[in-house]
Parts: sequence; C-alpha cells; structure tokens
Amino acid sequence: MKRRQFLQTGSLVSLPVLFGGLELSAITRSALFGMVNNGDDRVLVLIQLNGGNDGLNMVIPLDQYTGLNQVRPNLVLPESKVLKLRDKTGLHPAMTGLHTLYQEEKMAVVQSVGYPNQNRSHFRSTDIWTSASEADEFLATGWVGRYLDQKYPGFPEAYPNADCPDPFAITIGGVVSETCQGLVSNFSFTLTSKTSARLVEETVAAQPDGSCYSNEVEYIRTTIKQSNAYATNVLEAFDKGANIATYPDNNNLANQLKLVANLISGGLGTKIYVVNIGGFDTHANQVLIGEPENGDHATLLKNLSDAIAAFTADCAALGIQERVVGMTFSEFGRQIRANNSFGTDHGTAAPLLVFGSCVNHGIYGDNPEITSDIEPQEGVPMQHDFRSVYASLLIDWLGASESDVRNILFDDFQKIPFIKDCSAPSATADIRPEIQASVSPNPCTDHCQVRFENTGKHVRVSVLNALGYELEVPVNRKLEAGPHELRISASSMAPGSYFVRIAIDDRVRTVKFIKL
Repeated sequence: MKRRQFLQTGSLVSLPVLFGGLELSAITRSALFGMVNNGDDRVLVLIQLNGGNDGLNMVIPLDQYTGLNQVRPNLVLPESKVLKLRDKTGLHPAMTGLHTLYQEEKMAVVQSVGYPNQNRSHFRSTDIWTSASEADEFLATGWVGRYLDQKYPGFPEAYPNADCPDPFAITIGGVVSETCQGLVSNFSFTLTSKTSARLVEETVAAQPDGSCYSNEVEYIRTTIKQSNAYATNVLEAFDKGANIATYPDNNNLANQLKLVANLISGGLGTKIYVVNIGGFDTHANQVLIGEPENGDHATLLKNLSDAIAAFTADCAALGIQERVVGMTFSEFGRQIRANNSFGTDHGTAAPLLVFGSCVNHGIYGDNPEITSDIEPQEGVPMQHDFRSVYASLLIDWLGASESDVRNILFDDFQKIPFIKDCSAPSATADIRPEIQASVSPNPCTDHCQVRFENTGKHVRVSVLNALGYELEVPVNRKLEAGPHELRISASSMAPGSYFVRIAIDDRVRTVKFIKL
C-alpha cells in the first residue's frame, strides 16, 4: 500500500501511545482548548465547484447583453431579474444570499480567473488548480501542501505535538484533497460527519527488521497513532463547538460548512478546510426551456449561495467572523457560445468569489467582452492568473512572505488587494482605476498596435488565442511611467479572435482583436 493511498482516509488507538516523545493523551484539546498553531488563528475555507462552472451565468456582464443575446439566446437571463452588484455587473437571481453578502461588504468578485494554455480536461485542469503548476508541468504536491511544508518542515514525523496538536488541514469528504499534498504526506484529515472521526485500535506489530515491508508497516502504525491523536482533538472540538445560525435543508454544501463552523468555534486550530459541491459540468439542461432563470445551474448556484450565506451568518453569531475567509474555485469556465442542448461546453476562465468580514469587497477586473463574432469554441479570456489569487491569500491572509510564495507558486504573480485590515474601513475595488489600453487597427491583417498607459512599475503583456493558449509574451519587465506602444505581428496568425492581456502591478486588462 502506498503512503499517499493510505492517507486517503482520516478516521482513525484507543490505548495511550507515545508519539513525538509525548503521550497522546497529554496533547488533547482539553489541555489546549482555545490555543492555535503559533498563535495564528486565521482560517481559510476552499469551496471547490466540481465540473467547470459557467461564470457568465453566475456573474452577469450587464453591459454585454447585446452580445449575450446573440451567442447564447437560450441561456441568457432576463436582465430585469439579475441581482445588481454595480451598474455593469450582477449575480444570478438565485444567489440572493451572496447578493446580500456583497451589499454588506463581505464579498469580492475576481473576474476571469484562469491560467495560460488552458487545459479543458476535468482531470488535468483540476490537477493544475490543486497543484498550482504550469499547464505543461506535473507536480506531485499541492499548493497548500507546499505552504505547510515550508511552515512545518519534517511533517508527519513528530506531529502532532504540544505546539501543533490539531490537523493542519481538513477535507470534508471521504478522500483527502490533493491541494494539501505535501512532499512526504498529505496534510489533510478527512471527515464526513462527527461520527466519522473515530479512533482505531492499534495492532501489535513485530519488531522492525529494516526490510521494506517492515518499514511500510511501521509507517502505517505511526500514521494510525497520528490520526488517533488528531481524531481525539477533533471530537473534543465538536463537543465544545456549536452552530447558531439556521442552515438550509437538503443542501450538502451547507452540511459541510456547518461542520466547519462547529469545529472552528470548538477551538480546533486547523488552518485549511476544503469542501466541495459537484454537478457543474452542464453540457445539457443547464436551464429550463423558456425559463433561463431556472434549471440545473440555477439550483447549483442557489445551493452555493444559501450555504455560504448560512455559514457566514453562523460565523458572525459565533463571534469568529474575523477569523474566516472563504474562496470558491472551479477547474475551468464554460465556452461563451451556448451549445444545442441548452447547455455549455468546457471553456477557459471564470470568476471566483472571496467572502468574509475581512474581505475588501468589490469587483476585481473587467467584464469580459461578448461580441457576435465569437469563435465556435471561444472561452472567456484570462485576466487574473489563479496563482495570483492563491498568492494574495497566502500573503495577506495567512502571513506568508513574498519570497516564500514565489517558491510555492511562481515569480510573476500579482497581489490582488481583496483582503483588508478588519479594523479599517473597506476600500472598495469599484473605484480602482482601470488600465487604459486599445488595439488598432481592429480587425487587422498583418499587424496591430497595442497602446497602453503605464501607471505602475512592472508590465507583462501577453497574446492569447480564443482557446486560452499563450502565443507570445512581448513584454515582461519594468517600464517607465507614461504612454507606450507595442507592435504585434499577426501575419502568421490564422483568422479568428485573439486577446492582448496587459498586467501592470496588481491590475490587469484584456483587450480583444480580430485577425482577418
């Protein structure tokens, strides 16, 4: 049995055993109630939307309705029913809970999140999102796992201990999240309910003889000891914690988040929680015929919204609201054009949501441009690299250094300011100045000129095609402030849609052009 496979269960010596030099009974929650790892009590909740969420049907570009009506006439929502966030942007009408959260300045929208050279396979793209790798890079560790490896080197040996008695991460489900996979072991403990956190009696093993078999058996016995220690503390946190808010019935995501709130309020020092909701692979019957505001996707969005709203209310009632930030993510968005089955096919970028009392509310990025000349498989072009979202959470919420984040993720991340000092008033993203940029001639034949105003320091300009592949990066360096002009050769490009992505410090703009 491989170590990684064994750790895909988290229910786990009813007898006192020694681990890391300490008797497990000496590091239970009863002795350390209210203490957290290294004095840092911040928690990050990751909500995975499995299947590929149609971001254009979740965060609605109200200023693009002419194009939406032309390329997805059977899917487009009645404009009057969209829940406005601001003049140009709204939410699906099923998402009343998140609409209220935005109005209360507890939610941010990050527009068009993806990665260069988008892979439209569910499995490979999920690997990329959970590992934070390049599209052509294969990593055996997750981005959270690498962060925790840097913070707690040597894991799992000598853990748990008096300073770190609790699981570093918990996946609500039957299989640990690859997001939390470290160099040696997965940092995540799994739960499906309180009853799943059970203790397993340890068997008596023969004396180790140094053989491969003996080493593997000893690893399993050590893991059982570790898991039992974690399970003991999890069970005590369940007993000490509570839920105050009312959660919706028949909502599996809400049930998962209810467990999370219970454990946080019970004093568990776990830093990362991973929950999930499936069903977003909406190739068919995404909407009801003649009722685009209803259907499978509307039900999913309502469940997502209701669950987050209940969880946020519970955190506030429990007095832990300033300790918790959450984020949604999905492996990719959907194509801009509707298909012939009242659904959408695999695409590229999509918006994600960040929520919590310490979120600097607003909308980060621009609405995607939707025109009538959309390519058959064209997806929403990337504005924000998903690793920039991760970097912002690691630095501004979990306290990682920028140099550590470069080692965990990549050098060119942009820090997006959606986390605020909870003691300070929110500086809404709605008033952030956009990058002034244009492409001409548009359409073009042999070449086009990109003009932009540089108001920052570092500038990265890239050219992408309609499928999200990065064709070239003509600029990636510091530039002087002021106007700049860049020539893009189009002579070797096939006719179709292309995008110029301009990233300046923590801001980004994506401009579309057509090659004839």
